[in-house]
Amino acid sequence: MEGVLKQNSTKEFFTGLYREHRAAITAGDYPALTIQRDNAIRRFEESGFPTTKLEAWKNTDLKESFSKEYDIVLEPEQGVDVQKVFRCNIPHLDTAIMGQLNGWYVSKDVPLMELGNGIIMGSLAEALKKYPALIEAHLGKYADSNTDAFTALNTAFFRDGVFIYVPDNVKSPKPVQIINVIHHDRNLFLQSRNLIVLGKNSRLSLVHCDDSYNHQPSFSNVVTEIYLGEHASLDHYKLQNLNNASTLISSVYFQMDTAAQLESHYISLNGGLLRNNVRQRFNGPHGDTKIYGIYLMDARQHIDNQVFIDHAFPDCTSGELFKGILDEHSSGVFNGHVLVERNAVRTNAYQSNKNILLTETAKVNSKPFLEIYNDDVKCSHGSTTGQLDQDAMYYLRQRGIGEESARMLLMYAYADEVISKIAIDPLRLRIEDMVKKRLQGELQICEACVLHCNTPEQPMEFVIDMTKL
Repeated sequence: MEGVLKQNSTKEFFTGLYREHRAAITAGDYPALTIQRDNAIRRFEESGFPTTKLEAWKNTDLKESFSKEYDIVLEPEQGVDVQKVFRCNIPHLDTAIMGQLNGWYVSKDVPLMELGNGIIMGSLAEALKKYPALIEAHLGKYADSNTDAFTALNTAFFRDGVFIYVPDNVKSPKPVQIINVIHHDRNLFLQSRNLIVLGKNSRLSLVHCDDSYNHQPSFSNVVTEIYLGEHASLDHYKLQNLNNASTLISSVYFQMDTAAQLESHYISLNGGLLRNNVRQRFNGPHGDTKIYGIYLMDARQHIDNQVFIDHAFPDCTSGELFKGILDEHSSGVFNGHVLVERNAVRTNAYQSNKNILLTETAKVNSKPFLEIYNDDVKCSHGSTTGQLDQDAMYYLRQRGIGEESARMLLMYAYADEVISKIAIDPLRLRIEDMVKKRLQGELQICEACVLHCNTPEQPMEFVIDMTKL
């Protein structure tokens, strides 16, 4: 441990910590990265942590998150039993697994794997040493430290994370799975950085899991930069199942060149306070993006999805569909912003946010909006918030289905519009099972990982006499 963030500590703690440990933090940097870090900590010193006085944060209050003390980890744990920590055996799902424990990459073999087809994957810290030119071409080029305080803080302090490089004209033979685990007997404040680079005409499926192993409070500030070259294709899944004492600020920056294709899925099942900052920019024409989200919140959980898509070039298409089910005293935020720049003619963009509130104390703030600077576009946006369809409930009840089973059926059918978009069949089946358990209040944080892979293959079923339908 290198320091303790006291309750309600101000920005001075981090700026002082950076100056004290600057030599160690920057030891493996190329010169431009050290400059990035110094600029980032100055920017953070100017802004400090965001408060509800800022428009982008007015519905997400971090006071409770910062009311706890956190240990700051600047060195990795030693002697980690990788086989014991990272167990994942989803039936019929064959993935290349990379593990992160408490913000650091861990491996049973070598920290950086170089495959015969040119794919490189492993520790970002090791990649900085071995491939500095490749890292320098992308790291910090898409994540904006000037306007986002948490990105600036991450840029200053990150020491490790995951690096994936898929060269031109290469398709990854199997999906890659990142299992990001938080497991410690102390409250941790973690900052890790991920960089994924896809060359021209390359293709990758990426499953990224955030999971807690215990109920210890934690604060994670994670930044991921993803570059898609010309005609590259990425199938991206972000799965979140953290304990109720956790805070996760996840910022993902997508940069897409000409005719690149992205399909991204955000599946949030548990977490004390979750904030997903999604920033995507078309850096060439004929690109296509689809972003889906499903979030299931209860107790006093809070989720904030902030999605920004920049149509900077013509003939690009984007679509957003986020759906939420909020129970008890939970709360949610959706802010969808589509920017269509002046020369981005023939843009086709839509966004939709739909929410079901199961109690009078659950609440959601939804704000999808468009910012358009030319007339040759097809754009739409919409938001709905309500309760379960009582006519549908009546229809099911009239056919002999109990009230609770009818509620489960309607909620699952509502969520399935997003779940059905998952292209990896074994993953979709597992997520279907997890969502059913979550809707019945039976899904808790897992001892192994977010996908509950160490449990027997016993699909969750709704007990309903289908002959009465």
